[in-house]
Amino acid sequence: MRWSKEHEARWQRLSDEVMTGIKEWRVQHPKATLREIEDALDERLARMRARMVQDLALTSAAAEFSTAVPEERPHCPQCGCTLEARGTDTRSLTTTYNQQITLTRGYAHCPICGSGLFPPG
Repeated sequence: MRWSKEHEARWQRLSDEVMTGIKEWRVQHPKATLREIEDALDERLARMRARMVQDLALTSAAAEFSTAVPEERPHCPQCGCTLEARGTDTRSLTTTYNQQITLTRGYAHCPICGSGLFPPG
């Protein structure tokens, strides 16, 4: 997946939702404490942050390495051999602020020791 104008538009919508949501929340909670304000804002920002993390990870060069030249492919953490592409895999992960993201990316395996790798980044 490559970076696109769609990503920028999605991030703008998320940003607008955070702004609108926190303004509405504040109107409904005029006597909120500083802690309550922080929590309400952090909750909204966490959702936006998780989507941004997911988008950035999926547009990373590490997400799809099957077309990369061998020198640019990841190496096995066990034996150091250059890993080979082995289709895609999907993982659900929990980010900071307990937000779920889903990453579908290239999966690799080591032809020597058989270790698998879902590339980071």
